Amino acid sequence: MDDFNGKRITVLGLGRFGGGIGVSKWLAGHGARVLVTAVTGDYAGYFTTADTLHESVRALDGLPMEFRLGSLVERDFTNADLLVVSPAIPLSHPMLLAAQRAGVAVTTEIRLFIERCPATIVGVTGTKGKSTTTALLGQMLEQKYRTFIGGNLGGSLLGLLPQMCAADAVVLELSSYMLEHLRPMRWSPDVAVVTMIADDHLQWHGGAAAYHDAKKNIVRFQTKDDFAILSEENAICASFATDTHATVSRYGIEGRAPFLLRIAGRHNQLNAQAAFAAANCLGVTREEAQLGIAGFEGLPHRMQVVHEEAGVTWINDSIATIPEAAIAASQSFPQGKVIQIVGGHDKQLDWSTMCRELARGCKAVLTIGEIGPQLAARLRLTDTEVRVIECGDLQRAVRAAKSMAAEGDFVLLSTGTASYDQFSNFEQRGEAFADMAKQP
Repeated sequence: MDDFNGKRITVLGLGRFGGGIGVSKWLAGHGARVLVTAVTGDYAGYFTTADTLHESVRALDGLPMEFRLGSLVERDFTNADLLVVSPAIPLSHPMLLAAQRAGVAVTTEIRLFIERCPATIVGVTGTKGKSTTTALLGQMLEQKYRTFIGGNLGGSLLGLLPQMCAADAVVLELSSYMLEHLRPMRWSPDVAVVTMIADDHLQWHGGAAAYHDAKKNIVRFQTKDDFAILSEENAICASFATDTHATVSRYGIEGRAPFLLRIAGRHNQLNAQAAFAAANCLGVTREEAQLGIAGFEGLPHRMQVVHEEAGVTWINDSIATIPEAAIAASQSFPQGKVIQIVGGHDKQLDWSTMCRELARGCKAVLTIGEIGPQLAARLRLTDTEVRVIECGDLQRAVRAAKSMAAEGDFVLLSTGTASYDQFSNFEQRGEAFADMAKQP
């Protein structure tokens, strides 16, 4: 659809994470008759509350559109000319299926953008590391190109399309949900970057194999003129080479000069190497790349220093919602100096390796949330000497950390689990941790 004027378009999935605000504004600006729909509840771990919807509706205040919030009516989907769904909405959602049965075209905000983007597109995906890699890559590319950054990292790029041209570069962080919804388009970016792949979002995708397969869409439809940037350290990522026609470029740490970074952790050095491998495909030199990231201090909730007092450093790594991320964060600091907070919603993942590594390397492990007791028991079975305190919630965990932290210690919120048993999302959890850390 090229002409939206007068078309009946239903947007399903208004909220902070769905991109509903940006696409609704863009469609209304093109003369569409927009109906915005949403329901409260959990989609892909992003819990939409009535308060969130109120804030989102206020962001659309004054625009010519209608709203139906809290309940869904099938005719809004079967009588539309186009349905735009949030990527967090599962493909099995009954309203999406009803629209498809009625012959209504279905799309997403990211697809609307990709179909119209004149610039070179670099896509970044992975289980963890994709946001930081996207940000680093954007700053590297800015040394040579006018660069736009969007996708899952936040912020709609639809409104910026008139400013873009073929000489520009666009960096898109692409989630597994986005890539699954993009599958019918048979599209992959000009340059695809894949960070570490582990198991996640298994319920949404229906299992690990389906999750990994969705990630492969970032390279699956590339041509021989494209580039696939794959890790030589992560076996699942490395295996994507057999699913692409693109030129494959491997990245890693061994044998490569390190970048000077202001963000801690070997995993962040790996993110920088991935970003450079992609930037280099587009002509960015190593010197230009280093200049671009010299001042990068990291993204919120990703190894973010939120407080320092009496020689104790408080680190917010709330984004660490899988075990592998919690391990990488813990190993970024000296052994025996980390007081780590773990636990939250049970995502039915394997936490045995995380418990083993944390028991071996941490000064203490503080457990919270729904899975806290299970993690505490596993930690004690792993190592009877490990100091484990079952705290129940974050406030008690912070209080316990303050009572035992000494000069040179790091209090690390890197839970290895999702947040939505006690928080709406990982951001709310990280913000709460930062506030508590600063309190006397």
